[in-house]
Amino acid sequence: MSLLPNISAFLEKAAAAHFPAGDRKAHLDDEIARIREAMRHEPKPSFVFVCTHNSRRSHFARVWAEVVQYQLTEGSLPYRMESAGTEVTACNPRTVASLSRCGFDIAEPGDGENPRYRCRYADVDTVPPMQLWSKTLDDPAITQPLIAVMTCSDADQNCPIVPGALVRARVTYDDPKTSDDSPAEAQTYDTRSAQIAGEMHYIFSRLHR
Repeated sequence: MSLLPNISAFLEKAAAAHFPAGDRKAHLDDEIARIREAMRHEPKPSFVFVCTHNSRRSHFARVWAEVVQYQLTEGSLPYRMESAGTEVTACNPRTVASLSRCGFDIAEPGDGENPRYRCRYADVDTVPPMQLWSKTLDDPAITQPLIAVMTCSDADQNCPIVPGALVRARVTYDDPKTSDDSPAEAQTYDTRSAQIAGEMHYIFSRLHR
């Protein structure tokens, strides 16, 4: 069982380029310790990555967390990964385009304001593709108990209580939305995806020890 080849190459490069240092490393290490402590009492929670609109950063984080987990566990996938927001919008097409450039095989979802994208990352049919769509924390796809990972500062401030959360970890990122419809759009999204991929690799590599 292995990742699609372009994804594997992207992740390897991202993990090296975005290995945290300084204050960022210290912050991530603190959050990892908090997550590990919560998992002493509940060894197999789900992980839910939360951002206000559940359209960009939370999807990147959920996708890369699952890919890293798949790689580290050789396909056993012990933790359920999901994303959610404080309101429903859609998984932004720019997010989808960036993931496609990284090597994910993403099926066209058809019409609708909040389509479900099927995102394949493994080279075997026995691994189901991820489904990416915008949802809130009360969606049936969100299972408890959970580890809430806040990926944007707005959600961190505006969602002080996450139902069923053993812990709220704060791993926030700048919003690539600032580049929308500019010449820097693709590069900005791909850079944010790489940063998140590298840091998810750092976090889950340490949780896996």
